[in-house]
Amino acid sequence: MRYDFLKKFPERMKSAGRYAVLVRNITAKTGWKDYGDWSDDDRINLVFSILLFIMEKSLREEICTIDDIAVFVDDINGEFYRRELDFDKCRELADFIVDRVLSNEGLQMTFEGYDYEHSSQETISIRYLKNSIAYGEGDVRRTSYMLTDDGYNLLLSTLEVESNLKITIQEMIFRLHLEKQSYDKAVDDIRNIFHHIRIQYQKISDAMQRIRKNALEYSVEEYQSILGENLDVVEETKSKFEGYRKLVANRVREFEEEDIDASGLSDADEDKLRNLKQIGMYLDRTIDEHQRILGSHMDLKDLYSKELENLSQVAKIKRFSLRNDVYDRLLEEPEALEDMNIILAPLFFREASKIYNPDKIFNPHRLIRKKKDEDITENIEFDEAKWEAEQERLREEKRKKYESSLGYIIRELVKRKEMTLEDLGRDVQQKQTSLDDLIPDTDIFKEVMVELLKGQYIDIAALKKERGEVIGDYEAIFEVSYMLLDLLERYDRDGRIKAIKIERLEKDDMVVFENTMTAEGFPRNIRCSNVRFTALT
Repeated sequence: MRYDFLKKFPERMKSAGRYAVLVRNITAKTGWKDYGDWSDDDRINLVFSILLFIMEKSLREEICTIDDIAVFVDDINGEFYRRELDFDKCRELADFIVDRVLSNEGLQMTFEGYDYEHSSQETISIRYLKNSIAYGEGDVRRTSYMLTDDGYNLLLSTLEVESNLKITIQEMIFRLHLEKQSYDKAVDDIRNIFHHIRIQYQKISDAMQRIRKNALEYSVEEYQSILGENLDVVEETKSKFEGYRKLVANRVREFEEEDIDASGLSDADEDKLRNLKQIGMYLDRTIDEHQRILGSHMDLKDLYSKELENLSQVAKIKRFSLRNDVYDRLLEEPEALEDMNIILAPLFFREASKIYNPDKIFNPHRLIRKKKDEDITENIEFDEAKWEAEQERLREEKRKKYESSLGYIIRELVKRKEMTLEDLGRDVQQKQTSLDDLIPDTDIFKEVMVELLKGQYIDIAALKKERGEVIGDYEAIFEVSYMLLDLLERYDRDGRIKAIKIERLEKDDMVVFENTMTAEGFPRNIRCSNVRFTALT
């Protein structure tokens, strides 16, 4: 199948269909007008409230008759919705919802889900309620309602699972699939876990951006909530996934040894080996994201404390009018210019540690106290478009440096098939232009090498599959895997390279690059471990 993410699509549509069919029934039935003026939102709220009431009765194994539902509708209407309905009307409304909306007057409810694996439509049957005969007081036969599996799944899916529980649940499923050696399913599990952790990191970045703009707009409740989520993620992931990484590495080693001893693996074992390597790659990236969250967690705490402290100091700032307190007095006593250093000296004591927030330009300035003479207001113009263009230029400039360094390595690897960093060092020291390509500045080169060493084994087919499944804008940031794919498509057009292996050579001498330049333009010599690059075809 070309798009693997569309597998088991009807199962997803069954979950979506439970909502779609119910909302369609709620909005399409015309009997609502007999019970007052109900908006579509109020109708949906009322129907889900009744479903929850029936679920509570079902879980307690209690009889749930139409009279019980009518009493519930009467109670919540009198307290919350406040429609002019007596008990008889509430009973009619309850019967209308149960019989016509939730049961569709006994007619089968269906939803058409498309099956991409078999190129056909699949009719999905949906049923929210079932009934049975129950005996009440005096052995009176009554109809009792309860939820079906569709009803339970619909309501349980409306509860928001906290992010740490999502990771915990996914981790349990991932462990079970590893134990059963269902590695194809385990790949999807670990990818979902990685995405949840990446989302948590993005939430921290967004929170820090909001705090920098205005700390007062970021509530203490939000701050405490995200700190709690961070701690849950940090505590739950590191030790467990370190263990999983060792387990996967051992199983990969077993398959590779079996490949050598038995002179080849079966197709099924090759699929398992490929999936295990993908799992190992995602485990490495998950642990890296864990470390980023830990660092950002501390940065968030420091930033929030610092911004609140800065805001608390605002009231202590003593303001004065340059026109009244400086210019006018200088005109009256020009000889005071000799003592201007007394006024200006405090400006040079230390560098200002403020973050410039352009939004403040447009906020009206509130005077602390009334003054006799009105201050002169100076209008400051800020061109947001130019500022954004400058930021984009800086990002593009940095990206070109990344592309230059990584591109030089990939270009040489396509030619040589196998090389070491020492080999590149000997070549570039003779040609300054090549040195500038490989090391546009020391920080860029360091980051490229760190990212490559993290990958260790890069499966090109797996990366292409991942890039096709993930939606994101990778143009503005350095993502080694996606830039590497772009460069391989440029320099290895025949697609001969199937994987790249990167390993540190611990016993070799250090590689020295002389006369490299830092980002600030200062010369520096770099000493780094030797690294071997191998292109597997």
